Amino acid sequence: MPADAIPLSQIRRILVTKLRHHGDVLLASPVFSALKAAAPLAQIDGLVYADTADMLSGHPDLDQLHAIDRAWKRLGLTGQAKAEWSLLKTLQSRQYDLIVHLTEHPRGAWLSRLLKPRYAVAPRVNGRGRFWKGSFTHFVSPIMGSGRRHVVEQNLDALRRLGMQPAQDQRALTFVPGADAEAHIAARLQSLGLEPGKFVHLHPPSRWHFKCWTAEGWANIIVRIRAAGWPVLLTAAPGAKEGHLIERIQTALAKHNEPPAASLAGALSLKDLGALTAQARCFAGVDSAPMHIAAAMRTPVVVLFGPSGEGHWGPWGTPRIGHHQVITRSAQFNCRPCGLDGCGGGKVSECLTHITPDEVWAAITPLLSDHQPLAHR
Repeated sequence: MPADAIPLSQIRRILVTKLRHHGDVLLASPVFSALKAAAPLAQIDGLVYADTADMLSGHPDLDQLHAIDRAWKRLGLTGQAKAEWSLLKTLQSRQYDLIVHLTEHPRGAWLSRLLKPRYAVAPRVNGRGRFWKGSFTHFVSPIMGSGRRHVVEQNLDALRRLGMQPAQDQRALTFVPGADAEAHIAARLQSLGLEPGKFVHLHPPSRWHFKCWTAEGWANIIVRIRAAGWPVLLTAAPGAKEGHLIERIQTALAKHNEPPAASLAGALSLKDLGALTAQARCFAGVDSAPMHIAAAMRTPVVVLFGPSGEGHWGPWGTPRIGHHQVITRSAQFNCRPCGLDGCGGGKVSECLTHITPDEVWAAITPLLSDHQPLAHR
């Protein structure tokens, strides 16, 4: 235990901030579980961007979830100032004893100074000046080779720095679809003629094109899954960007005289997506928020990784059957994971496009076997 560990028995209210993308926010969910176990009498709040709030809402160890709406910028200076002021007054009324700031976002330093908690922890950021360094009582030092350390563990390092040691059962992801989403998905599956546990969920797109595999490759996989006797259900986020890949997959199927795959692309909320993937036999996709949601629901995941690092962002936890399967071409492309937006900045990642359908099918096949052992909860 560090010499400056905090007295948890004196902590009444805690604010955890995670101002990042959807998957990043979900990967912070174990922090709430571990904090509640360490300080069971404390109230634990979260602060996230409004569009990512569904990743944490419903968490059993979360008391209040506060949000910053990126759309406030469209309100003009006066409107944005009013919205920011209202949020600040709400946060000040909570009288936090501890702030756990999980990113390098500069807002964390301002919040720490304005909310005046007794303790505040944040990442140690090279090059940050006195303002950042004077805003927190504790700092988490970066780990050499942290690309091999999962984001979940890096988030929990903030608690370790304060003197907590999260138990293994506190490190699971928590995603709560809710009764409305579960009822909606039950009706949608029935309308498509799909039975729970008897279909394969494919979510091919990512919001980042350089993380995507080829439409032809996914069409090939759909043909193989169908030939093995399993129906396929496609999903994608709303909007043309992800929907375009789904269209190209359906076009590729038509070229092989195959009927289109069942699709709910663009039709589901994040909560719906969690309820859906929980009913799938397995999930296949790329490094994306839906992949992390599938892992959180303990659905077996097959995921293709290219420029992003599987050690850092891979599927977390133990699925209900089998094992998560990660596919890479590290042996051929020793430049990965590079974190770049495609080779040469060209938005296409050869370490992904060179993955073959045979490799993907080899990873999916064991998960469709009736002989897969069930994991214990």
